[in-house]
Amino acid sequence: MTLSLYVARRFLAMFALVFGVFFGILMLIDVIDQLRRHSDSGISTGQAFVLSSLNVPESLYQILPLVMILSAIALFLNLARSSELVAVRAAGRSGLRFLLAPVLVAGLIGTVAVAVFNPLVAATSKEYRLRSAAMGQDSGSILSISADGLWLRQGGEYGQTVIQATRAAPDGSTLYDVSFLSFAPDGLLKDRLIADKATLEPGTWVLEEVKRWPLGVANPEGSAGSLTGPLRIPTDLTQNRLRDSFGTPNSVAFWKLPRYIEGLERAGFSARSYQVWLQMEFAQPLLLIAMVLIAAGFTMRHARFGKTGSMVLLALLGGFFIFFLRNFAQVLGENDQIPIVLAAWAPPLTASLMALGLLLHLEDG
Repeated sequence: MTLSLYVARRFLAMFALVFGVFFGILMLIDVIDQLRRHSDSGISTGQAFVLSSLNVPESLYQILPLVMILSAIALFLNLARSSELVAVRAAGRSGLRFLLAPVLVAGLIGTVAVAVFNPLVAATSKEYRLRSAAMGQDSGSILSISADGLWLRQGGEYGQTVIQATRAAPDGSTLYDVSFLSFAPDGLLKDRLIADKATLEPGTWVLEEVKRWPLGVANPEGSAGSLTGPLRIPTDLTQNRLRDSFGTPNSVAFWKLPRYIEGLERAGFSARSYQVWLQMEFAQPLLLIAMVLIAAGFTMRHARFGKTGSMVLLALLGGFFIFFLRNFAQVLGENDQIPIVLAAWAPPLTASLMALGLLLHLEDG
């Protein structure tokens, strides 16, 4: 137990060190990028630092598996150079038993990352987009999903319009049971339109079966009336802008993903990318464990055996391969080329089994 606690403490300290180094490097790069990107807005260094502190956590979360394998490689190299691995084996403890502490620590870090760090990243990313949009660099989201369906907003020289629909076509080109609330340029409500269907065409919404309430009169209900034939409303929205408004799955906190997926499906949109991301988050602890096992398979050996540089390079290549294989499987899963469970769980499970096989060969072969 004492040895396990010692190894776990060393591993946590090494992970914190590598994590801090990456955080510092990414902060430096991002501050420079923010100063360049928002130079027209007269951004100060302090404002750039705040924006970077909100933006960098998302990048760190994405490369967490690479941080883990670098931490594991550094740990095993330090233990090998100090001959602590030799002392552990001389005391009768096998390498697999020795690995139990780092594996448990990696699983714990993965669980904390998904349960705590993931919602924090979602919150900071949202705040970053809001502050960046306030500086005139981003347009911000124009779409949101709720229990009532979906909500859109559009603007232009004709004023703002808020659109609410019960459901939509998967590509967002057609809305059903839709309501349009039009605002004048001075911010006052002009009228309300209800239609059975609204189709998005280049530069215009085409409404069918429309009823209109003019809200600028004393008795809107008395002035309401149904319109014969389709009604065209100008818009600056496009299908690409609607798709971009959903953002990325990692912009939604882990604990809110199931409800968000239900809302998307209820509104008629495809939630497959969010379903893949949810399963990948469940598999995150296993992926971090696989990174520790890969590092151990190549670097948990005494320094006197030589070829340390080659072994470190092989461990890094193995980690990068699994990392990119995971991203490739994610793309295949989102495009419905492979099942969701296979896309999320196959890369970390395969990596864990292969690394475990290598360790068994080295220890008992």
